[in-house]
Amino acid sequence: MPASNHDTLVYRLAQVLIKLNQGELLDPAALADEFGVNLRTIQRDLNERFAYLPMQKTNGRYHLDPVFLGKLSSRDIERFAGLAGVRGLFPSLSDDFLRDIFDARVQESLLVKGHHYEDLSGKEAQFRALENAIASRLQVAFDYRKPDGVKHYRVVSPYKLMNHKGIWYLAALDAEKLKAFSFSKISNLTVLETTFPWSREIDVRLTEEDGIWLSAQPIEVQLKIDAEVAGYFRRRKLIANQVIERELPDGGLMISARVGHPNQILPVVRYWLPHIRVIAPESLQSELEAGLAAYLDRRG
Repeated sequence: MPASNHDTLVYRLAQVLIKLNQGELLDPAALADEFGVNLRTIQRDLNERFAYLPMQKTNGRYHLDPVFLGKLSSRDIERFAGLAGVRGLFPSLSDDFLRDIFDARVQESLLVKGHHYEDLSGKEAQFRALENAIASRLQVAFDYRKPDGVKHYRVVSPYKLMNHKGIWYLAALDAEKLKAFSFSKISNLTVLETTFPWSREIDVRLTEEDGIWLSAQPIEVQLKIDAEVAGYFRRRKLIANQVIERELPDGGLMISARVGHPNQILPVVRYWLPHIRVIAPESLQSELEAGLAAYLDRRG
């Protein structure tokens, strides 16, 4: 779903939730007219996306059970609207899970970056167990499938389940080193009885990081963008942690970025060739050129 469509959806759901929270009786036809969508779309909102709410229907109009009126905060409304709009994103998004969203500590265990998702059917219980371990500050142990075989992690401190470009990762501390584990490669999960000290600094870092490369020593990169494609970089961040440092006289841009690994930026640079160049560090530009030369040699 395009970002603009997703934003429109979230706005509509938030507005409907506000109306419900204020005790309004909602006529589906009137809502369809107000938001410029068809009646079937509104009926899907009310009957599917809000199925977890204590809704009642009187004379064809929808309203919230009076017992619950006024109990949704603005933060709850935003949270519910976002989650209801991307219901398929969460492998354990049951009615009980949605109710748990009222618990701030459970909400903080999730970090979504993007709107697509991988199929995690069959792993719902493991996902749920990790959510609870994060919320309870409990350490975990698990097996992890790596290219050279399976590695057993005996004591890991879990911080967040992160969805980046449709793939779920567990961000966790392993022997004081922050790592991102692909959730689908985790098996034999055990939630331990030992707790760990929560670091607000790590939590903030994960929230602000554009990606899942969690290097302790990020690479500072400077890029020159040609005028022909500069507009794309002005409209949105195409590179992790992108900052426009200045505009060039010819319409180009100088951009800086902080990345945790060369693979976080080199694929993007390759995509925009020949209209982008790595200015610093020079070793990164050399690595890029060497990779291109090797590719051309193989084609020959």
